[in-house]
Formats: sequence, C-alpha cells, structure tokens
Amino acid sequence: MTLTELKEYVQARRIVSEREISLHFRIEESAIEPMARRWVEKGLMAIVDMDGTKCGGCTACADGIKRHYEWLGPQSVMFKK
Repeated sequence: MTLTELKEYVQARRIVSEREISLHFRIEESAIEPMARRWVEKGLMAIVDMDGTKCGGCTACADGIKRHYEWLGPQSVMFKK
C-alpha cells in the first residue's frame, strides 16, 4: 500500500476502519497508522477513535474495531474496485 492508495481508499469511503483498510490491502493493522499519520499531519485526514458508537455507516462498531480514519480533504477521486 502506498500513501496515494491509502488516500484514495479513505477518500472514496469518507470514513473507514483500520480493520477494513487492513483487509483490503492485506497488511497488518499496525502498518496503517504510521502511513495515515502523514495525511493527518497535512490536515487532510483525521483519526477517529470509536467507542462502540455509530458513525453513520452502520448501527455500531463491533468489539475491537475502534480506530477509524476520516477524509477531510477534497473529494476529487473515484475509487476503482
């Protein structure tokens, strides 16, 4: 996963869990935060720690799915599956 791939994935979904990113790119969850931090430092992405509450996409997060990433920057990319 590159920084651009991470950006495009989160950008297309607006808010996504660390686990979803891990499954999509087939990487360890621990590798995501250091890369996401680059976008966070630029003010384009936010780390959202969920506490079992809902974010708008479902009823609530399953146990253990706490960290999400939200895209704050422009929405200019179409994500290809």
